[in-house]
Amino acid sequence: MTHVDLPTPTDVTLLGAHVRDGGTSFGLWAPRATRVELALVDEDRTQHNFDMTMDAEGVWTTHVPGVGAEQRYGYRVHGEWAPEDGRRFNPAKLLVDPYARAITGGVDYSGPILDHTPESDYLPDPTDSFAAVPLSVVVEETPPPAPVARRVPLAESVIYELHVKGYTQLHPAVPEHLRGTYAGLAYPAVIDHLKATGVTAVELLPVHHFVSEPFLIGRGLSNYWGYNSLGFFAPHAAYCSVGTMGQQVREFKEMVSALHAAGIEVILDVVYNHTGEGGHEGPTLSFRGIDHAGYYRLTHDQRNDYDVTGCGNSVDTSNPGVLRMILDSLRFWVTEMGVDGFRFDLVTTLLRDSEHHVRQDHPFKAAIADDPVLADVKMIAEPWDVGPYGYQVGAFGPRWTEWNDRFRGFVRDFWRGNIGGVSELAVRLAGSTDVFDHSDRPATSSINFVTAHDGFTLRDLVTYDVKHNSANGESNRDGSDDNRSWNCGYEGETDDPAINALRHRQTKNMMATMLLSTGVPMILAGDEIGRTQGGNNNAYCQDSPISWVHWDTQQTWEDLHRLTTTLTALRAQHPVFARTTFRHGEDVRPRRGRKKTGRKNIAWFSGYPHDRSGEMTDAEWNDPGRRTLGMYLADDRPEREADDAYLVWIHAGVDPVTVELPGGAWASGYSMICHTGADGEIEGDRFAADGMLTIPGRTVVVLQAD
Repeated sequence: MTHVDLPTPTDVTLLGAHVRDGGTSFGLWAPRATRVELALVDEDRTQHNFDMTMDAEGVWTTHVPGVGAEQRYGYRVHGEWAPEDGRRFNPAKLLVDPYARAITGGVDYSGPILDHTPESDYLPDPTDSFAAVPLSVVVEETPPPAPVARRVPLAESVIYELHVKGYTQLHPAVPEHLRGTYAGLAYPAVIDHLKATGVTAVELLPVHHFVSEPFLIGRGLSNYWGYNSLGFFAPHAAYCSVGTMGQQVREFKEMVSALHAAGIEVILDVVYNHTGEGGHEGPTLSFRGIDHAGYYRLTHDQRNDYDVTGCGNSVDTSNPGVLRMILDSLRFWVTEMGVDGFRFDLVTTLLRDSEHHVRQDHPFKAAIADDPVLADVKMIAEPWDVGPYGYQVGAFGPRWTEWNDRFRGFVRDFWRGNIGGVSELAVRLAGSTDVFDHSDRPATSSINFVTAHDGFTLRDLVTYDVKHNSANGESNRDGSDDNRSWNCGYEGETDDPAINALRHRQTKNMMATMLLSTGVPMILAGDEIGRTQGGNNNAYCQDSPISWVHWDTQQTWEDLHRLTTTLTALRAQHPVFARTTFRHGEDVRPRRGRKKTGRKNIAWFSGYPHDRSGEMTDAEWNDPGRRTLGMYLADDRPEREADDAYLVWIHAGVDPVTVELPGGAWASGYSMICHTGADGEIEGDRFAADGMLTIPGRTVVVLQAD
């Protein structure tokens, strides 16, 4: 066996710290410990320790009268030091409560934070860590945030991935003392921009309390993105504008209420696959000291961490007690903190069994499917990890939406001219049917994205051919070399007007392709206003202007923002773009009667007149030199109140192309909605059916069919 069998706590209300009965009750699940001490810590780090009592399920509890909110505390867990059995108990190490609602203080990376000696990872270090580690904080219960008036269906969603600090750190309209905080994100000017952009949900980079890795601190850097969790129930303290003694809980809730009042949902990027303790050679701050083999996946010899995350450790969800903690955390963030969904980082790790094999029927997924609290909550998978068989894109089933890296890679390749033909373009536009159209999955199964926190921004995709990560301190060795970017003829920023015009056009082309595709679009925060990281494609350690959104680019990149808002509004106002089932070219029938209209709910056009309808031929589908495709979408809902149809032309060729606009049953004429070219580059707003339209090189055109 690669894990130990431990009892599962059934009464989770015992876990954590709860103000009740004139004091505070404390509970910790540590079934293999021989003794647990609660350490109440004063402001000067003076401690008062209380022995706890264990029940049959391995839960240690005590009630301390007179203790209330803002009390700092930690645990000292006693037991055998036997690394060969996954036991690394060391009561000299003061531990954070896994169920803590708030965490204060930081890590002194030069302090005694290791459970072992400098000479050996397998010899215990007796030095007390009390002055070098974060502390848990007692938090009094407060009402949950106001709920959003209407949960937005996935088909209507536009997700916006942002970093709580970096989004407002340089925002000129946000008061300086609120920048980079939960309160800053809730500021009216910020919410106004989100609403104007058409955002329906913000997806926050990790806000579970996190710590930095020692190697980053040694370089004078820090973990900026936050994928290094320490507390799964505690909002990150540094994002609070007024304090870290529980104030972060209140401010987070107020932020959620403000976003909900604007009709914007809150999705959390959650990192349950590993923790900030790293491998066994790293710091002992919480979980490892409570039970190394209980919380983490270990190799068969039980001495070393089995790492499928690339972060030093992997949380062991084959242990029911650990799985219970994760599910408790999810329920807590929904019921108490008001969030509307989760994006699971490296979620395949959570689907591994006791032998580390990936199972799509894992109890983790079954528990989510059966949980009424999570029933209408958005569940988004990053469907891979770095272990064997970790790539699971398309395998998650109807309950889940998945990050679609195949969409990301294709769109980048297509617009840089590295794709032959348009066959795959049609597949991606239609919802990546090759990946998701099976097992009764909906057309919202794909999260369509071109950029995310990890990699180039949209502007950098058209500005840099190679990464520029020297500021990370690894001699530009870190970060992916598979960027699929094109600098439009010059590496880096330039004053050349022709290159800059091409870069604007290309960013609009990729944004339009994403927003017009079936599925759920995700915009990287700041992409709509030309955010750049100076070519850094791995800015996880850059809590600096490299990563922060620079709002002074809004005027220069106004054309990209205008296009973005036009297309998000189109999605919001026209259900033909909010598709829940896959299209296969089914006939569109009139609202009453069974007579065919001669139209289909989706059709593909070449732009060249034929004896027949003008739809793509097999030869055209198989033409590797083709760079032009027309996509016709029609609303075929039985309950629709009006006919609604659109014709989208995507032309990636360098030179202009003249296409025929389909007539007959398809349309009696067309109206221009928008295009990605320069202002005035396509003349006219109305176009005749069966007429000709000249599309400039590298341009997307959106027409409404009459």
